[in-house]
Amino acid sequence: MMKTLTGLCAAVALLGGAGSAHAARDYVWAAGSSTVFPFATRVAENYARKSGMKAPNVEALGTGGGIKLFCSGVGDNFPDIANASRPMTQQEYDTCAANGVTDIVELKVGYDGIVIAADRSAPDYQFRLPHLYLALGANVLRGGKFVPNPYTNWNEIGPGLPNNRILVYGPPPTSGTRDAFVELGIEASARTYPTAAALRDRDQDEFKQMTHPLRREGWVDSGENDNAIVQTLTKTPGSLGVFGYSFLEENGDKVKAMSIDGIAPTVATIAQGTYPLSRSIFIYVKKAHVGVTLGLQEFTTEFTSDAATGRGGYLQSRGLIPLLPPEHEAVKAAAANMTTMSRPN
Repeated sequence: MMKTLTGLCAAVALLGGAGSAHAARDYVWAAGSSTVFPFATRVAENYARKSGMKAPNVEALGTGGGIKLFCSGVGDNFPDIANASRPMTQQEYDTCAANGVTDIVELKVGYDGIVIAADRSAPDYQFRLPHLYLALGANVLRGGKFVPNPYTNWNEIGPGLPNNRILVYGPPPTSGTRDAFVELGIEASARTYPTAAALRDRDQDEFKQMTHPLRREGWVDSGENDNAIVQTLTKTPGSLGVFGYSFLEENGDKVKAMSIDGIAPTVATIAQGTYPLSRSIFIYVKKAHVGVTLGLQEFTTEFTSDAATGRGGYLQSRGLIPLLPPEHEAVKAAAANMTTMSRPN
């Protein structure tokens, strides 16, 4: 009896926080990536239907915003899960640890690609990777020196590109899609230029300061709602949009994706990593909440199940590109055992 009371008091203290005494939440709370959002909401619906329990609360705050809230502390005022379209960084992990979030379970749930898309009636843009930095970087190289971006039209960037003004709608800085686009698109594009590559070898911080910022005119931050970007493309002739592959799948009747270096984003090219803007997507689970937040273990099990994220699972029809079977089995085992991650490299 004493052990039972001790465990109950610990749970109340854990989820109530200092100076409060209320019961643990009876629903799972997940926050983060807008790319992971449609997958997480579908899992939440199926979990609630199968279990008869409350559907989890899933919020689209962007990867950075979700991880920041997740790492802010332990208890029912903080999410159980952070949804992420990029890996957690060292700095984020250290912030978690400083706030008492010390046991984190990292679960890769699939792959996604970042697409550059336009309305279906738009011309095809045959992008090469170097075009992305020249078109969208705030500072670009001319004559071996970094200068404020002078380009206004796509045909100034490379031969064969349309004579349309550079206007790209994309995610804000809090978004994992933005982080991944800058890393996989802009940074990789900049490194194709010898001057930028030499700067990166000499001073990575200065390289990022010069190449990571996106231009103020030509790039438009469009919030965390990728569906809003899709709608904007259909109403703004000549514009392009940057968002996750899953939204391309859902809106293939309205928009089309552009190839990069001759490779179009498809399930096969993203899973194989041959499409230049391919990435992995994750959920991060707060182990301290397992057994306290009602249904957290069960929801995590559903998210990593064959039925959800396995090949032919119901998330594949929503645009998720599944892991290869051996990797998926390892993720299922990590979810079942709540195996905690190490500090990122």
